[in-house]
Amino acid sequence: MKPSFPIRSIARFGVAILLSVAASLVSAQTFQNKPITIIVAYPAGGGTDLIARLFAEQLTPRLGRTVVVENRPGATGIIGSGYVSKAPPDGHTLLLTPGSLPYAQLVLKTPPAAGYNALDGFTPIIHVGTSPQFLVASAASGLKTLNDAVRESKTKSLSYGTAGTGGIHHIIGEVVNNSINIKLNHVPYKGVAPAVADALGGHIPLVYLSIETVLPHIASGKLVPLGVLERNRTPIAPNVPTFWEQGYQIEINTWYGLFGPKGMHPELVKTLNQNLNEILKQPDIDARIRTLGATVVGGTPEDMNRVYRETYVKFEKIIKDLNIQGD
Repeated sequence: MKPSFPIRSIARFGVAILLSVAASLVSAQTFQNKPITIIVAYPAGGGTDLIARLFAEQLTPRLGRTVVVENRPGATGIIGSGYVSKAPPDGHTLLLTPGSLPYAQLVLKTPPAAGYNALDGFTPIIHVGTSPQFLVASAASGLKTLNDAVRESKTKSLSYGTAGTGGIHHIIGEVVNNSINIKLNHVPYKGVAPAVADALGGHIPLVYLSIETVLPHIASGKLVPLGVLERNRTPIAPNVPTFWEQGYQIEINTWYGLFGPKGMHPELVKTLNQNLNEILKQPDIDARIRTLGATVVGGTPEDMNRVYRETYVKFEKIIKDLNIQGD
């Protein structure tokens, strides 16, 4: 008796299935014919946003796809980051973020519903660079060195300003207070601009910040840099002494990194990582990123993953030990 379904048809059917599977595997490893969006979880105009736009400009011709930047600010970056963590892992939705990504939710009593899994919610792609953090004084305060501020804090009330509660500069301020055994009072502002404005006006003596925002004011003498929170001096501002060389062993910087949703195919990650490493090695790109107060790093996705997890562990302990809470 002949089979009701011819062997030849079965063979053709099997080949068709194999071809379909092969096609799906190929499509899973390559970018689709649609734009790639880099999400920035902060308003336009900041360092994160400007680096993202630089990458979009450089990646578009390299990938043969339009790369755009979309700002989704809110909840100290959690809204935009959560959006990316829930996006399809096809390489078309990426996140350019500062180093607050691992610990942003840890400072909130009630994280928003748009949150993400801090340790397992993203695919690391590349460690873009590091950004040193500074303590500066208002010229009106009369403070010239870090030790001046420490001595004066013993006899009078001193305050430091930051861009808001629960952010990197608030955390730095409390770490410095605890490590040096001083009490500088935290004054949170709604962004770095009003904090700097009050320092320039002599209304607050100290501000923690990333120095690129105030270099002109330092050059004019209106603000005085007291120290950088690094072990070694930074090429961003080589004349500014470190906390370490002034006798205080405190080192806290932040970083920029590019991530995708969890589960991105390794070939997509590899393509992005290779292109971005090549971009970061260009002297003009390095110079442009340096003007934003960052030093280029680059490296493998595994390098970014290691830094990410080290950041989480370090700041989880700091936030818990010092009971730091954000809005």
